[in-house]
Amino acid sequence: MLTRSKECSATQNHVEWTVIGGGIHGVHLAAMLLATKKTNIHTLRIVDPGEKLLERWVTCTAVTGMTHLRSPVVHHVGPRPFELLEYAQKKPADDNFTPPYQRPSLSLFNEHAENVVERYELKRAHIQAHATGIHLCGFGEQDSSIHVELSNGESLHTERIVLALGSGDRPLWPSWAPKDHPRIRHIFDNRQDPLEMCPSEEVAVIGGGITAAQVALRLLAQGQKVHLLTRHDFRCHPFDSEPGWLGPKYLDRFWRDTDYGSRRQSIQNARHRGSIPPDTFESLMEAIEGEALISHRGHVQALDEFSSRLHLRLSDQASLDVDRIVLATGFEPRRPGGKMLDELVESGGLPCAECGFPIVDKSLRWHPQVYVSGALAELELGPAARNIAGARAAAERVAGILR
Repeated sequence: MLTRSKECSATQNHVEWTVIGGGIHGVHLAAMLLATKKTNIHTLRIVDPGEKLLERWVTCTAVTGMTHLRSPVVHHVGPRPFELLEYAQKKPADDNFTPPYQRPSLSLFNEHAENVVERYELKRAHIQAHATGIHLCGFGEQDSSIHVELSNGESLHTERIVLALGSGDRPLWPSWAPKDHPRIRHIFDNRQDPLEMCPSEEVAVIGGGITAAQVALRLLAQGQKVHLLTRHDFRCHPFDSEPGWLGPKYLDRFWRDTDYGSRRQSIQNARHRGSIPPDTFESLMEAIEGEALISHRGHVQALDEFSSRLHLRLSDQASLDVDRIVLATGFEPRRPGGKMLDELVESGGLPCAECGFPIVDKSLRWHPQVYVSGALAELELGPAARNIAGARAAAERVAGILR
């Protein structure tokens, strides 16, 4: 059963800020609210089902075999822009950063993130549960607190709420892939490590982006015979959108556009979906050219099973027989929050664009007491909203330090 932290239970019932989501966005937002003294640890709550904050981030990044982040050194969960660099200077190591853009190692990034959690005592604010319902009271009324129902049977009342929801709990499964098959796993399925298998087994990795590339390379290092099946040619880009989207170069024009359908199209056009950064791409091509990795183009039309082998029928009339399949197909593209958010939108009359995503003001307010971050903020923050850089941009808006 999901539980509430003992420290949190011991505090007063008055809550100023509640952050829904304890991932990168939620942790950075909480740290920023504390650093800017918008609240204190006694009147802050972070609702997340993990045993620890950032648990889903740590699990998802570890399983891929990632060694360094795609983001540069200034993108992290601490409040001050250069504190990760300062933190690294106290812990000398040859692989703390890698070019270009001083990208931190995953181990360094995670160690610093844990330092932020400890420094701001965020464990004291953590409620280990899902938010199952959010009810808005009349703003300006005598009791205008927001009522949050939790999956552990408890509830809380809070003055303000930040929805820092991700899509990490909704891996995208192709229609041809049964979810209950013992030899088909999604890389972000948290039931078990999907890459645990016998070295002699032959495996197909499905996907064409950075995760698929990292997974294929990790499996090769484990001694597997690996096939990589992609729907498109490899796309090599340093970031998943151009750096100009982090500032006025592209965002000024984006903000001048008052048509949210047009903004959505700009976001879709700007994203380098299914792309691979240059260093990972180079390693991938070395493996393919050295014939250690077998690359295929096309998509799966059907799956059959013969004896102990999985038979994939491909779009070019080719076929592929393997022992296991690992899906690296990302997450569902739907608005985060599921039924809980659907009900909040309906009951609160919250404004949404035609695509279903929130229409918010410059402070990322969806309602006088409701703020958003991550994917829910992308119609205001642009294509980088879901990234670590987007978490930092959102926290500046919510904490009221927008320049």
